[in-house]
Amino acid sequence: MMRSLMFVPADSEKKLSKARTSGADALAIDLEDSVLPPRKDAARGLMRDWFAAQPDRQGLWVRVNDLASGHLLKDLAAVAPCRPAGILLPKIRGPEDVLAVGHYLEALEVAQGLDPGHIRIMVVVTETPIAVLRLGELAQQAHPRISHVTWGAEDLSSAMGAADPRNEAGAWRPTYEHARSQCLLVGHALGAEVLDTLYVDFKDPESLRRACAASRHDGFTGRIAIHPDQVRIINESFSPSEAELQQARRIVEAFEHGAGAVSLDGKMYDVPHLKAARRLLSSTNAHN
Repeated sequence: MMRSLMFVPADSEKKLSKARTSGADALAIDLEDSVLPPRKDAARGLMRDWFAAQPDRQGLWVRVNDLASGHLLKDLAAVAPCRPAGILLPKIRGPEDVLAVGHYLEALEVAQGLDPGHIRIMVVVTETPIAVLRLGELAQQAHPRISHVTWGAEDLSSAMGAADPRNEAGAWRPTYEHARSQCLLVGHALGAEVLDTLYVDFKDPESLRRACAASRHDGFTGRIAIHPDQVRIINESFSPSEAELQQARRIVEAFEHGAGAVSLDGKMYDVPHLKAARRLLSSTNAHN
């Protein structure tokens, strides 16, 4: 289970050198928004050099540029030899974009001697208006490479010529709350892990903690980090407490007698509670 994903600009040797000390469950080496167009080629070279020094590629992802950018094929050609866990695909317009990138990856995997499907896809599903409107189509198709989904508000706001996606209190305005909810639903419909978007104020740890608690309550499985100081809080927030683990174990044990519903502490629990308890215990084992 990926609790935290931290972005690292691919053109910064300093940040790349410190990336693996952040404690994040996964890293996204960024070739997209954090790298200006004149620096794209240099960033790909630095990325390749950095990957060459990493004996373990598990948890290492690359955010590539989108299909319309003119940079995607160069990105993928540079990424495939690095053999990352996957790519982060931004600004999709619909399921056909995911299918096209999947075909590119399949050809590159063959060329690199990788098993088909080795490079997974994490999709940013809300950065264009048409993508938000077509998320039902994405959910209805088979996309075996998609293992994670996430969302973003700033690119969607920019695409619509809108102002700050947050209101004066810092809460999402209705359009972006809708996009967030749709991301959550499509992610679970696909059987993928669902990461909440970044929290911009990295100097406000308590607000981040509250935001993470709300995200986990809603069904997100992790969150994007933009600063190393956010990683510990995110990891803690998306890890179950000892009390939660104890209750999950009690629920699982109560169902061992074969009943379809059980009573614990004056409350009734049925099969959905059993599934949730098993899922929670399974997610914890992944980080032990």
